[in-house]
Amino acid sequence: MKDTKKYDKSRQLHKEGSLRENRVELKGNVEVHSISSISEEGRNGVNRYGNDLLEQILSRNNMNKAYKRVKANKGSHGIDGLTVDELLHHLKEHGQELRQLLLENRYRPQAVRRVEIPKPDGGIRLLGIPTVVDRVVQQAISQVLIPIYEKKFSDNSYGFRPLRSAKQAVEKCRGYINAGHTWTVNIDLSKYFDTINHDKLIRILSEDIKDSRVISLIRKYLQSGVMINGVFMNTGEGAPQGGPLSPLLSNIMLNELDVELTKRGLNFCRYADDGVPRKRGKQLVRVA
Repeated sequence: MKDTKKYDKSRQLHKEGSLRENRVELKGNVEVHSISSISEEGRNGVNRYGNDLLEQILSRNNMNKAYKRVKANKGSHGIDGLTVDELLHHLKEHGQELRQLLLENRYRPQAVRRVEIPKPDGGIRLLGIPTVVDRVVQQAISQVLIPIYEKKFSDNSYGFRPLRSAKQAVEKCRGYINAGHTWTVNIDLSKYFDTINHDKLIRILSEDIKDSRVISLIRKYLQSGVMINGVFMNTGEGAPQGGPLSPLLSNIMLNELDVELTKRGLNFCRYADDGVPRKRGKQLVRVA
């Protein structure tokens, strides 16, 4: 157990609120002051895979874009009680300090707040809600890594990817059926997000990301822990659903599966941890 009083005593804890709907698209232009003083000059032609990846993540434009996305998505507070509406003021006061801690590999993400969401078919989906500050940092990481990994991802993967949707995945499956394939097997990886192996994921990331500070920061987020009714629990595995970074990390891990299925010459369509979209019908058989 970890003493919860260690978490930022200067912030007033708010009562647990209900999880708001996460919106992805920005509505209108959101004006925001810079929270990073790094110069953007001379950055053309920089190798995204190089040792300055963290500087790219913390650049003024990228951090401002990350803030705007978190602000637009709204959502509930983390364990520190800081809300999205209070985020800009907090970043104005502490943004430079935050950036310096990140650059020096001294930043420690806070634990996520456990939220349980009932599933339509029964059971409980466990979400981990990061603090709004950690959501900004995770979003900034994701924005820089997505273009790197989009080049590697399979064309048969549709979940949590730019300009891709469940509808497109369904059309892909329909195309297989129209081509004469009469059986579609639906494979659902049970509790996938909760059981991701950290060491294996870090190994896969290290193949492309050469900035050790970024690797270290991602591992810190994976192992930041979860707060359940005021009690801190370690997270030795998994990537809690609820943060901006987890969907990308899940796809990076499952791309290994896509590569293997492609090598075997199999027709497949993956949407996140589902082999095909969840759609009941005569030609769909679930085997998970």
